[in-house]
Amino acid sequence: MVQASAYKFNTMEKKYTAPDELDFAILSFLQQDGRMSFTLMAEKLKVSIGTIRTRFNNLIKDGTMSIIGRVDPEKVGFRSYSQIAVFVRPATLKEKVALTIAKLPEVSFLAMTSGDYDLEVDVMCRDNDHLVQFINKISKISGVHQTKTTMYFKVYKYAQPDLGLLE
Repeated sequence: MVQASAYKFNTMEKKYTAPDELDFAILSFLQQDGRMSFTLMAEKLKVSIGTIRTRFNNLIKDGTMSIIGRVDPEKVGFRSYSQIAVFVRPATLKEKVALTIAKLPEVSFLAMTSGDYDLEVDVMCRDNDHLVQFINKISKISGVHQTKTTMYFKVYKYAQPDLGLLE
């Protein structure tokens, strides 16, 4: 699976620039098939293999994408997938609490939010006992005032963003 960020780093000018059309094409191919060969991409895009290789390496180097093996959580033994709303008090501790929670291996997604709660945390746990242990662990973090857990019974879609939406 390819994970892509919105900007790339131009090493010559030391600034971020948006990926160009060729970069997006490479990213799109890799999102469809993370093992697609440079040869096939080059043929489809009518550029040299060297161009694909250089662009690929630059996308990795500048942090625009990373190549990872995505597993199906349920098939490998994660039976408890949940979203936890975290209320932080005082509010000045939000960043510190978020950085602490981000280090925990169960966390698959973490974001600061607007609205009723401060942080949204998605976690993958082995089972409900593991989930309870995780909730108890984050509840002890200085600044965590309250948590509210929503369990996902069935996940219908788990995907990276469609790069075509940026066109």
